[in-house]
Amino acid sequence: MTISVYKNREETFPEKSDTLLNNQNQINMKKFDFYFLAMLAFSSLTGCTDDDVDNPGTGGGEEATSRYIIAATPVASEGVADYLLTASDLTEGSISTTGNGVEQDGTYRYYVTNNNKFFSLLYGQGNPGAVTTYQLDDKGNLVMLSNFQSETVQAFAPVNDDVLMMKISRSADSPVANWYRLDTETSQIVDQGQINTAELAPEGEQAFFSWMTQVGDKVYAPFFTVKGCCSDTFGTAYPDQAWIAVYSYPELELETIIEDDRTSFIGRYFTNGLSVDEAGDAYAFSSGVAATNGVISSTKPSAVTRINSGERKFDETYLFDLEAASGGAYVTNHIYAGNGNFVVTMAEEKTSAYATGNKIAVINVYDETFEWVTGMPSEENILSITTNNYVSEDGTVHIGVTTEESSYVYNINVASATASQGLEVQGGNITAISKLDPIE
Repeated sequence: MTISVYKNREETFPEKSDTLLNNQNQINMKKFDFYFLAMLAFSSLTGCTDDDVDNPGTGGGEEATSRYIIAATPVASEGVADYLLTASDLTEGSISTTGNGVEQDGTYRYYVTNNNKFFSLLYGQGNPGAVTTYQLDDKGNLVMLSNFQSETVQAFAPVNDDVLMMKISRSADSPVANWYRLDTETSQIVDQGQINTAELAPEGEQAFFSWMTQVGDKVYAPFFTVKGCCSDTFGTAYPDQAWIAVYSYPELELETIIEDDRTSFIGRYFTNGLSVDEAGDAYAFSSGVAATNGVISSTKPSAVTRINSGERKFDETYLFDLEAASGGAYVTNHIYAGNGNFVVTMAEEKTSAYATGNKIAVINVYDETFEWVTGMPSEENILSITTNNYVSEDGTVHIGVTTEESSYVYNINVASATASQGLEVQGGNITAISKLDPIE
């Protein structure tokens, strides 16, 4: 199961400066509001793409083969839509957005892969947007299965064979989160409900879910609290507190709230901060970037905490201080690579709750080791790093890195903490990497 989000929307962060917004747009930042509602209309569309069979970004073979799905934004002009390319190898070669791939309808997209389907969802900019479902046919070609309309959510995650979405109010006058359950078999919304977010938070504030993660048969939803009013809508009087709401599934009934005061909140706006290992233990990542009146106010370090399998509380004996281990950097994103290993994106200075880093490291949460990855381009040369980073069965982590020269897949060996440059995407900036198997 793979998730990708990117391309910041200005209206999401009213308190940020124009300079910061421009910088984030240049590097395809991943924090934005997007649209998802109970289905307004559904139309099923089926057929092959119009790609040339000689295009390395298309299947087209006689035998069914797995294909990597690579979303890339053409660099030729502003405000253009992504193209979906496919490739059989991420370690070498090149593909191009010129005359190839499946063009997406609309500029701002995010992606979810679940149940061997690739969902491409349009940010509607205030209006319902298209949600398009793709699958590989028995020859390895990317084909469209369906297309339907949706409305705004700010958190989403694969849960079982569903995609669970959450539309979260940030207004103190309407402290409500609406959730929707998308059945990936039918590409239809099959259930929905509401959560009173003021009831989850201390008096005077309301909960804002940073993300959702399936843990066993439950949904764990980390949240931070916000004032939801005045000139400090996203500010908080509780910058040194972590909360996770635990819900039953599929009913989404609240069972308990897990709390910890050793870190700030888990995850970040529109950023997953919780992953589960093979033993069922959940590791929670905090950036330590809670803010009040636009200024970072948390006194806690960026750190990893743990919830042991079957427990409904944080393990008080475990805290991995990433700032101390890295020499002062803090985590902005992570992906689990197996056996306690995570590849993390790090930033040097806490200037904003929304900034992302250009430094990559490998950490092991079992023995609490930290090692910077070698073989990456220099920080100054990196324009963006993808938030959707695919992990192969052997534990290799594949990330998209756009530099001044071009956009490449970098393949990270977690055992040696080394990166090697792989597939080049010519004429486009990589925004997502995933993988599909052909239908049988």
